[in-house]
Amino acid sequence: MSTPRTPQRTRSSHDRAATEEALRSAALDLLQKQGVLAGLNLREVADEAGVNRGLVYQYFGSRRDLLRSALWSQGQESVQDAAAAASEELPLRKRLSRFFWTALRRPGPIRLMALLVLDGDERPRPMPGRAHEHRLLEAEAARGELPVDDTDALQAALASAVYGYALFREHLAREIDVPVEELDGRVARCLDAMVSRPPRP
Repeated sequence: MSTPRTPQRTRSSHDRAATEEALRSAALDLLQKQGVLAGLNLREVADEAGVNRGLVYQYFGSRRDLLRSALWSQGQESVQDAAAAASEELPLRKRLSRFFWTALRRPGPIRLMALLVLDGDERPRPMPGRAHEHRLLEAEAARGELPVDDTDALQAALASAVYGYALFREHLAREIDVPVEELDGRVARCLDAMVSRPPRP
C-alpha cells in the first residue's frame, strides 16, 4: 500500500517558509557576529542558511527587505513581553518593574526594533498593549495614585526610559564607572520613585 503524497503546493509553501526563516536567522547571526556597520554580504547569508543566493532576491527582493523582515520577526518578542507585562492587573510600580527587568534580561529584540526605527520603518510599536495599559493608568490617575495626570505622556516617558536604558546600560555603566548590575538596581529604584505619588503635606 503506497503512502499518500503531500500536495506539491503545501510542500513548496512549507519549503519557502523554512527557507525564509533560515535566511532571516542567518542574517541576524551575521549581524551579531560582524556588527551592523560592517554591512551584510548576501553570499555569506545564503551560505550560512545553506541555500542559493538567488533565493534572497526571490523571497525578499533586496538586502534591506531581508534585514527588515529579520529584524521585525525577532523584534516581536519584546513586543509580546511588554504586552504581557502590561496586561497584568498589578499596580503601575509592579508592572513597570516587570517590564524593566524583562527588557534587561532580553535586550536583543529591543536593539532590533531600534534598528528598524533608525531605518525609517514605521511598523514598530513601542507601546504594545497601549489601550489596556492606558485604561489602567487612567483608573490609577482617577484614584490619585499617580504623580502626574497626563497618562499618555507618562506611558511614553516610561517606555522611552526602559527601552533607552536597555539599549545603553553597558555604555552608561562604563561612563559612570560602576558595575552594570549595580546601576541596574539604582535605575530600577529611580523608575520606582518616578511613578510613586509623593506624600501629601
